[in-house]
Amino acid sequence: MASSGRQLEGRIIDLIFEHGLSTGAAMPPEPQLVATLGASRNSVREALRALHTLGIVEIRHGYGTFVGQAPLTAVAPGLLFRTRLSVRDDPAALADLVQTRELLELGLLDDVVKAVDDALLTDLETAAAAMRTGSVSTLADADRRFHQTLYRSAGNELAAQLIDLFWDIYHQVEAELEPPYVDRERIAADHLRIVDALRSGDVDTVRAAVREHFKDLGARVEHVRR
Repeated sequence: MASSGRQLEGRIIDLIFEHGLSTGAAMPPEPQLVATLGASRNSVREALRALHTLGIVEIRHGYGTFVGQAPLTAVAPGLLFRTRLSVRDDPAALADLVQTRELLELGLLDDVVKAVDDALLTDLETAAAAMRTGSVSTLADADRRFHQTLYRSAGNELAAQLIDLFWDIYHQVEAELEPPYVDRERIAADHLRIVDALRSGDVDTVRAAVREHFKDLGARVEHVRR
């Protein structure tokens, strides 16, 4: 039954492309989908609900069904659940998440360096300075803003969204593992080192600063694994 449900979801997705539908476009009405797919009304409704959960379609009650945007945030609950399960059995799994994020960030640095301007450097400095004061949530917000600003400048929206997703999952899981005392000054200094490296315009210098930042992050992961 589960397999046939997934097959029906796949056929609906195929229809979207066959009809050349774009985000926001109206899907064929339910009776037409039932006839085209040769499936029961209940099966079609269940498949549409599953695709709605993934953001592939958007169900607007009273208006119909429309093609969605399928944002990466739709996969966040599943990834968070998987990571929490993995970390419960082996805290080292958190290091895998950090390593994946590091590889993504390092891979974008060539494009980031090309996009550096005064406005970007000012925004990054402001975010880094905010890490020194305020609550723990303020620190987290500033940290997130720094990385969002830095990697969106590369112009790869998919990679930027993935980095943000991994950042969010990491911090949610770390909070459950009683993380070590947070050294605000060190965290701020790590990020300011990246800003200074960006000013140099040398990608190898920037890459070294980012690696140093992840080295400190890795030390925090080692602490929570004990």
